[in-house]
Amino acid sequence: MTDEDDAEETVVRRDRFSGGPAREFLSSLGADERIFAADLAVDRAHVVMLAEQDIVDDDTASEILGALADIENAGHDELPDGEDVHEAIETAVIDRVGPDGGRMHTARSRNDEVAACLRYRLRSDILDALETVLSGRDALLDAASEHTETVMPGYTHLQPAQPTTVAHWLCSYEQALARDTERLLDAYERVNRSPLGAAAFAGTPFDIDRERTAELLGFDGLVENATDAVSARDCLVETTAAATGLGLTLSGLAEDLVVFASKGHVELADEYASTSSIMPQKKNPDTLELVRGRTGDATAGLNGLVTTLKGLPRAYNRDLQRASGHAFDAIDSVVESTDVAIGAVTTAEWPEAALADAAGDGFATATGVADSLARSGVPFRTAHEVVAHAGERSADPAIEDIEAAVEELLDDDQANALDWDAIEQALDPTASVEMRDSRGGPAPETVSTHIARARTRLDTDSEAATDRREDVELASAHLDREVDHYV
Repeated sequence: MTDEDDAEETVVRRDRFSGGPAREFLSSLGADERIFAADLAVDRAHVVMLAEQDIVDDDTASEILGALADIENAGHDELPDGEDVHEAIETAVIDRVGPDGGRMHTARSRNDEVAACLRYRLRSDILDALETVLSGRDALLDAASEHTETVMPGYTHLQPAQPTTVAHWLCSYEQALARDTERLLDAYERVNRSPLGAAAFAGTPFDIDRERTAELLGFDGLVENATDAVSARDCLVETTAAATGLGLTLSGLAEDLVVFASKGHVELADEYASTSSIMPQKKNPDTLELVRGRTGDATAGLNGLVTTLKGLPRAYNRDLQRASGHAFDAIDSVVESTDVAIGAVTTAEWPEAALADAAGDGFATATGVADSLARSGVPFRTAHEVVAHAGERSADPAIEDIEAAVEELLDDDQANALDWDAIEQALDPTASVEMRDSRGGPAPETVSTHIARARTRLDTDSEAATDRREDVELASAHLDREVDHYV
């Protein structure tokens, strides 16, 4: 297309492709509002590089950059019609500058432009997600520090299993969120690479400087191969998978709280609950049920994304227009869920007396008793049988039931070697918890040590996220200064 064509049409395509019944079907302009700012940044960096490389003259660069500032001030809603935000911004530049405005698109394609805009915006969303998750981890550790000695029942298969503590349960989710943090940080590293300069898929004959545009946009490096640069959307898959993993963590947290609330083991703050429209006594954990339900948004987004990408030939295909929305929707959903889930758990009240009473339900101390027998020299499988036999005698066995089972199943040498004080102590849920002082266990001192280690890890992760945020902000300020040289 020549500059004269642009002057006549004030759009970037000929009449043959400028209308028709499929025009609205093709357009992504409304959805592209999310990457409006990203596109302007990519345009600015590209124009600055073109001027520095003497591909466009400084006066033209100045006019184009000035037009981009006007477009930014006017906002996305004032853009002319177009297939997408990229075409609409270019049309708006040409409207303001005239034919020379079309020089902005020299040495690039919408293919590499789109890919750069998506990565530019996606990294910002990852940083926002990281900030929310890191804040949530901090809040969980604060809450855990207050409940290292709050004994509660632990469950497997939703049945009483062993006593644990509120702190130990909270730390289990903080640790899961730490892995979610790792996955988001890893995704960021591969997102933050520049495809700009790949053009359609085969590079360009112009003497461009891809490293310079990457620097101006705050990317850490390049997606070097031009065909891969415009084709690759695996960064979307990786980010959406990380967001889905986060959603699954939150769904588990929400489910536990729903179950605990149904048993009277936790009292949610009113801000995170609702009442029934007909039953005034009800206090429903609705927000947590929605956290659980919203995880479906993320898993559906991941499925939609990989289905869109499956089997596409190399280079750009219009299917890719539908890909990014899945990723952005998934991230938005889980970030909101993180705030709600963490808010619900950290504002909840834990009724210590009721939890302590329930901690031994269903003979939950049985494993501790079996461990005490084993520590006295009884083979663990035999100890397991003894305790099971005691449980058959009573739903809530006392020391007398253990003694009867020992007399029936163990020989005199084994019985005489038993530490009965330790066995009787193991029947108490609090003592049972205190016994479990192996690394990662629920004993109060062990959990306190774990919290200290978790805080060190949290500090490291927070520093990594802050460094990345600062790098992006420094690059943005640097781009602004470079633009100011021309405007």
